[in-house]
Amino acid sequence: MTKRMIRVLLTKAGLDSHDRGMRVVAAAIRDAGMEVIYGGVFQTEESIYRMAVDEDVDVVGLSFLCGGHVEWVERVIGLFLDRGADLPAFLVGGIIPHDDMLKLKNLGVKEVFGPGTDLNEIIETIKRITL
Repeated sequence: MTKRMIRVLLTKAGLDSHDRGMRVVAAAIRDAGMEVIYGGVFQTEESIYRMAVDEDVDVVGLSFLCGGHVEWVERVIGLFLDRGADLPAFLVGGIIPHDDMLKLKNLGVKEVFGPGTDLNEIIETIKRITL
């Protein structure tokens, strides 16, 4: 019996359209043997929720470069909780002020990655939180 690949949804919420960094992360995660569902940019809370549920992902990775990250994460996680869906692990990356990192973790985010985070650190974190 073969073990199912770790499934990771990577996407950007709201009006943030800068996705070059997220594409680099997606390629590294794929090369590490995980399945990447690339959600693209300009996603709504509902579309992020729907992709995660439809694709049965283990991890939701949200990238933010233009603010609003605490509110967005709170609303997306809220959809899972309100609808009784299985909650995947959440990771957040991007330009996140240090003071907001604890707020995100208090909402249930497993890890927050800032600019310049080593790709191996991201991969190892995904493996650790999905075991």
